[in-house]
Amino acid sequence: MNRDYIFWQRLDALLEQSEIVIDRPKGATHPRFSDIVYALDYGYLDGTTSTDGEGLDVWLGSDDRRQLDAVICTVDLDKSDAELKLLVGCTDQDKAYIERFYNEYPNMGAIIISRN
Repeated sequence: MNRDYIFWQRLDALLEQSEIVIDRPKGATHPRFSDIVYALDYGYLDGTTSTDGEGLDVWLGSDDRRQLDAVICTVDLDKSDAELKLLVGCTDQDKAYIERFYNEYPNMGAIIISRN
């Protein structure tokens, strides 16, 4: 079996087994930085754990099909961490917004890995 297929299959399984909790709905401001406003729903998978000890982060895009489209790998030098976040139901426009969201700040960076 192809390793790419297995990777996406395992992420699909996490999505199926977990509830998406939206703790920063579209239009909400960041809890620590009031100048950051979320243009898409942002939350986490309940019952999962990421590198920061919290649930695996999820961006919910504007496509109602809610399929896992991509992941984004982020680096935050201020927090000295790197994370993998799921992009669910994200159009190309949504993905461009999410990538800009992380790359516009001086101590952060991100790349998107799209599902083929």
